[in-house]
Amino acid sequence: MMEIILLERVENLGQMGDVVKVRPGYARNFLLPQKKALRANETNKKVFESQRAELEARNLERKAEAEAVAKKIDGRAFVIIRQASEMGMLYGSVSARDIAEIASAEGVSITRGQVRLNKPLKTLGIEKVRIALHGEVDATIDINIARSDDEAERQARGENVLGRDQEDDGEEESAEFFDEATGEAVDGDAAETSEAAEATSDEEAS
Repeated sequence: MMEIILLERVENLGQMGDVVKVRPGYARNFLLPQKKALRANETNKKVFESQRAELEARNLERKAEAEAVAKKIDGRAFVIIRQASEMGMLYGSVSARDIAEIASAEGVSITRGQVRLNKPLKTLGIEKVRIALHGEVDATIDINIARSDDEAERQARGENVLGRDQEDDGEEESAEFFDEATGEAVDGDAAETSEAAEATSDEEAS
């Protein structure tokens, strides 16, 4: 493990000035190059203390900028068109990179590192996704995954596009059935009328 000093609040690690231990790869590949931390040696501890006021002022500035962005994007919806099965399973998935790209294409500049996904999205529907704009500022956007723009609009109105399709299939299946005696298809409504007439006839005969 590598010991570092945080130069800003880092999610799941700590606040500015905290000395924490992290995996060397995480430090070298992300925290150190992004200037979110320094190696925790005596020299850097003195450097941090001497620059603390400046770092805090810079952090407040970045936080204010993040809050302004959050107000613009919080609650916004972005449509992603994907191919999917009749059951709504995507042929592939929607990743953090896909979300960052579609948002950026619509004028919202976010990076894939700011998109917080527990796992790739693999089904049709609307998913709420958290965007970490700053260590202390989040926003939430809606990702509307559909097979077409029309389907996306229906989902945005609250329709269950898969449920509707299944209901339609059920209605078609119940519209007719086979008469076991003749082996021919019989209209469902006509069959019900015939059965009711037969029942009435039996009651009169008795």
